[in-house]
Amino acid sequence: MVAQPKNLEGYVGFANLPNQVYRKSVKRGFEFTLMVVGESGLGKSTLINSLFLTDLYSPEYPGPSHRIKKTVQVEQSKVLIKEGGVQLLLTIVDTPGFGDAVDNSNCWQPVIDYIDSKFEDYLNAESRVNRRQMPDNRVQCCLYFIAPSGHGNVT
Repeated sequence: MVAQPKNLEGYVGFANLPNQVYRKSVKRGFEFTLMVVGESGLGKSTLINSLFLTDLYSPEYPGPSHRIKKTVQVEQSKVLIKEGGVQLLLTIVDTPGFGDAVDNSNCWQPVIDYIDSKFEDYLNAESRVNRRQMPDNRVQCCLYFIAPSGHGNVT
């Protein structure tokens, strides 16, 4: 039996590698972690809903400023967004109660602890001898909302 040569369509050399990586990445999808930090009522939930054209915070699941608890703790919400055949697993890290207390000294500590713990978890997973496919839960972007005070100096 004689082996028949394969009819390859297109170029298969290393010049085609970016296209192969692109197709593989689009097929697998992407993960993105976004942290929003700021006082209640500054529009964090509204920005997230508008930015990703989704109701991450809906009447069934109200935003952090509409919930009862007012302690600074870090909460995660995940949503799968599909657009044009590309999947995005969006993780929103929210900090309800941040900056809402009378004494805000050390209110940033839970935020720093969360970011550090996620980076340490990822480093520990990468340092293992047997690495397994681990989702990247590190914070890729942090949006810090500053309340307008109206006391700025304009020269």
